Amino acid sequence: MLPYWDQQIPPLGIACLKSYIERNSLFKVKNIDANTNIDFYNYKKRYFFNIEKVIPEDKRLHLYNIGMDVLSEHMMAFAFSKTQEELNKIIYTIFYNTFYYDISANDVELFNEIIGEFFNKLLEYVLALVKKYNPSKVGLSVNKGSFAASMFVCNIIKERFPYIETIFGGPIFSSDLKVDTPNYNRFIKVSKNIDKIIVGEGEQLLLNLIQGKLKSNQKVYTKDDLINIVDAINEYKPDFSDFDLNYYLYQANFASRSCPFQCSFCSETVFWGDYRKRNIKNVVTELKTLYNKNKKQLFYMCDSLLNPLIDDLTKELSENKLAVYFDGYLRIDKKSGRIENTLFWRKGGFYRARLGIESGSEKILDLMNKKISPLEIKSAVINLAKAGIKTTTMWVVGHPEETEEDFLATLNLIEELQDYIYEADCNPFIYYFSGQVDSNKWEKYRETLYPEEYNNSLIIQKWKLNYYPSREEAYSRVNRFIKFCKSLGVPNSYSLKETYLADIRWKNLHENAVPGLVDFDENNIAIDERYLVKETIEAEVTNIDLDINNWNF
Repeated sequence: MLPYWDQQIPPLGIACLKSYIERNSLFKVKNIDANTNIDFYNYKKRYFFNIEKVIPEDKRLHLYNIGMDVLSEHMMAFAFSKTQEELNKIIYTIFYNTFYYDISANDVELFNEIIGEFFNKLLEYVLALVKKYNPSKVGLSVNKGSFAASMFVCNIIKERFPYIETIFGGPIFSSDLKVDTPNYNRFIKVSKNIDKIIVGEGEQLLLNLIQGKLKSNQKVYTKDDLINIVDAINEYKPDFSDFDLNYYLYQANFASRSCPFQCSFCSETVFWGDYRKRNIKNVVTELKTLYNKNKKQLFYMCDSLLNPLIDDLTKELSENKLAVYFDGYLRIDKKSGRIENTLFWRKGGFYRARLGIESGSEKILDLMNKKISPLEIKSAVINLAKAGIKTTTMWVVGHPEETEEDFLATLNLIEELQDYIYEADCNPFIYYFSGQVDSNKWEKYRETLYPEEYNNSLIIQKWKLNYYPSREEAYSRVNRFIKFCKSLGVPNSYSLKETYLADIRWKNLHENAVPGLVDFDENNIAIDERYLVKETIEAEVTNIDLDINNWNF
């Protein structure tokens, strides 16, 4: 896993690949997460620090939401632009289309210097790894943030070590490089140094590939290349033995793959296919084994949604008296709005609910196919919070047809729920050529974001919709959203210090609040305060119209 990727958890995907391949073959696998390298971390830190210096504050409040897009596109342009003049033009364009602000020539030079140092360090890093391990194959798990580094590394390996087979896989093939899109077709043309590509769930495909059971004259493999294969999801479990878990806040695992829902902007079902659950008893046994081995109580469950299994998971954890806490994605539904359920989950170790709320407007929720209402949102957020579970709420601003009134309905809802929201995380609506549930619905409005002359340097072209609200308006609303949440004291944490302060706020607001992150780090013995959780009555919610005329955002 090359830079850049979120470092909250060890890379679960490649940990599962390692475990499955080593248990089913004679191959030896070494997992490496380059994101824990301090030099790479510092280049990213410097890049963002300098964005904060050159972009006015009101234009870059959304930096930590969308800044990785700027960094990853800059890396691609730096690695593949033909001339310095072309590179500089692209960087101007990337910055303007993100911050809607013109940076200077000196600014461009500064950012180019950081990226140049990054690639020099990456070259040195990769050559040292090849020398140390002398691999026969190098597999890269690729997302948008790591795409440029992954392309660069494959080029270096094939140029200097042509006998090493290079393999690409990862979530990028369900979004930016969805098969048979213009981006994918362009990528295939320039991917001569990538020997094999795996699209979608990788365990069985990768095993069959390295065992020589797939057609050798193919470059790209999908689940259609698997014949008479029984779903082995219960055999997919992680092996974190190659990672120093002190670098991560959480351990990680999963109990299901894909999602039973079809939200308009999402690509989870595109990547994973049909929804499937693992045996919960097996999952809890794995959690117990990982906890006993690594002494980390916090787990990040990487399921697309926990709803279909959260009752069984918390019941099994309670019956096993296992002192672990878990964090994961939860969909708003009627069950999550009942206090008896949220208290049961809390006592079973549910630590933080990541809630894809998206909007406070019923019209936009319907357009997104969320199948929830603002009243159901209120019930769930309040009753989760009353149980003490952290509520990280996630919002999408600028969805097609979102009016100013719809946007204000979102702010209205946040103000009403401010004491029950642990964090509010907002991102602008992003349109993909293909890969979203509703990509085809909006295709007649799409147009390229960047001039087509940049295609060969960026490889991944972006699209915007010639529709209301515009991309610029959507990004402006994200900045307004963040400013408004700050005025309410509702945080969105991007550092340990911010998380520490957010945890103090949560404890002051809710007597059933889960322990803070620092509480786990400061204790040498396991925390288990779930028996102290107090019963409380269910919240009754109604529609409240707040006076928005005096809001300052």
